[in-house]
Amino acid sequence: MFDRRLLQHFDWGLLGVTLLLGCVGLMTLYSAVTAGVPAPQKILYIKQLIWYCFGLFAMIVSFLFNYRMLDRWAYVIYAICILLLIAVLFVGNYAGGARRWLIFGPVSIQPSEIVKIAVIIILSRYYSKLANIRGLALRELIYPLILTIVPFVLIVKQPDLGTAIMVVLIAVSMTIFVKIEKRSFVYIIAFCTVIIPLVLYFLKGYQKNRILTFLNPDRDPLGAGYHIIQSKIAVGSGMISGKGFLKGTQNALSFLPEQHTDFIFSVLSEEWGFLGSLIVIMLFFMLIVMGLNIAYKCRDSFGTILSMGITAMIFWQAFINIGMVMGLMPVVGIPLPFISYGGSSILTTMICIGILMNISMRRFITEARSPNF
Repeated sequence: MFDRRLLQHFDWGLLGVTLLLGCVGLMTLYSAVTAGVPAPQKILYIKQLIWYCFGLFAMIVSFLFNYRMLDRWAYVIYAICILLLIAVLFVGNYAGGARRWLIFGPVSIQPSEIVKIAVIIILSRYYSKLANIRGLALRELIYPLILTIVPFVLIVKQPDLGTAIMVVLIAVSMTIFVKIEKRSFVYIIAFCTVIIPLVLYFLKGYQKNRILTFLNPDRDPLGAGYHIIQSKIAVGSGMISGKGFLKGTQNALSFLPEQHTDFIFSVLSEEWGFLGSLIVIMLFFMLIVMGLNIAYKCRDSFGTILSMGITAMIFWQAFINIGMVMGLMPVVGIPLPFISYGGSSILTTMICIGILMNISMRRFITEARSPNF
């Protein structure tokens, strides 16, 4: 029998913000692929529109069932996503110097995007069983470390450093949220202090170059630094109110590289200026606050941690992408949620929003929860 309380607790505010960001994304993408760009790129807008429709359908499906089923199916979901990542290394489509996509007829899927959901779900299951007031001991963090390292290594192999970093940031955010023992935390900081220089040493040449370019874009203005320099010009030229829809010169004259994916926020900033950019940032801020509020009101630890993980994913993607286009962070190839072109990205994000709605709708259902929450 249908429970009317589900409709009473439906989060219309979250739906409204999601649809607004989606509309902004479609409008900005239309400008990015039509203003002065080659005709073949214009089909990207139609593809993204189709992916948005799939995303809306996936979002609806994601809040129809009880989210606690994800707890029981966590390992199956994780295993399927890991198998997809392995398949990419052997039969994935090779394009742009990377092997990141699996082709299924007319549809291409990027498993590294979907695996972020799997990591959030399986870590939520694990932490919800162990979370306590004193915090997690070092030995209790070994298993989640393995669950995070496996997809991290497989994604780096593609290579896709940006998405791999996102997986780590999500896992770290969730771990800090559930609390770590003070002594264990000190050990982790000491370990990271030692391991980070080794990681930097083993980075590929182009990855090291990105870091050096971030520190000084003018060292190679026509090469590695070109993206950041042109992006900052686009953002700055928008001034207060922008140049107007379809009137951005950096976009129309194709000075701005990757204007429909990683640097789409530059297109938005040039056309709508500081005010338009601020409105979009405020929409993301509202979305993050809503996600944290759902986590706070949830009555079971699994739902609380799951909400936190999804909110952390959206926060880090928006924070890094916007910081990247303004030259405040290295270029790592992370899409801006709802705005950047990418079918797998929008599908993953919409599924996550659907799960947040699912948790919000069922927050009146009381189940046993950890004393830490």
